[in-house]
This record gives sequence, C-alpha cells and structure tokens, in this order.
Amino acid sequence: YFELENEEMYGEQFAVPEPMETVFISWFQGGEVFRSGLTYRRGAGNIFYFRPGHETYPTYHDATVQKVLRNAVKWAHNPQGANPTILDAPNVPVEKALEPIVERGGKLHAAGEAGYR
Repeated sequence: YFELENEEMYGEQFAVPEPMETVFISWFQGGEVFRSGLTYRRGAGNIFYFRPGHETYPTYHDATVQKVLRNAVKWAHNPQGANPTILDAPNVPVEKALEPIVERGGKLHAAGEAGYR
C-alpha cells in the first residue's frame, strides 16, 4: 500500500506514525520543510507516503517521479499477504483471558454468543 498526497503546503504537524525511514524532505520558500516521502508499517503492511507536488504542475509526467512510484509499489508489496491467523483469534470470555481484564461498558454480544467473524 502506498499513499499519495497532492495538496498545498500545509506544514508539519503531520499525524503519521514514527517513520521507519524519511526518504524525501521538501523545502519551501521561507524555510518551511515537509517530510514528503516516508515509510512505515501497519500490521503486516508496508506503507510509503509520497507527496511529489501539486496537480497544477506535470509532476506525474516526470520520469524520476514515475520511477519513485514504481519503486514504492515494489517495496510495499508483501508476498506473504495478510496474516490470516489474526482472523482466527478466539473470542474468550473475560474471566478466561490470559491476562487480567477489567470489564467496562456495555456488551456487544450475549453470554455464549459468538463474536463477529
């Protein structure tokens, strides 16, 4: 998975996880900087965030930008796919949990009823 951002400069604070790598930093007149290419993970997925420029310029026709996009797709591809064991997690009653859990709030399911699958 990779993300493309193509908006006006809106500066940091940028609410993404701590990146594994910062690949590109953009510099703007006035001294503002923006992390315009970075990598991070979510679960079993690799994510490459890329902000190559504004849509009013022919950014996506640039050979270098196209190469970055091709490389991003190759990097983000996970040949092992999703982790299917996550979906097989048991729905265990609170009192049988491996670690102590304090139950709070309402319940989605009646006692003994299977959870969402």
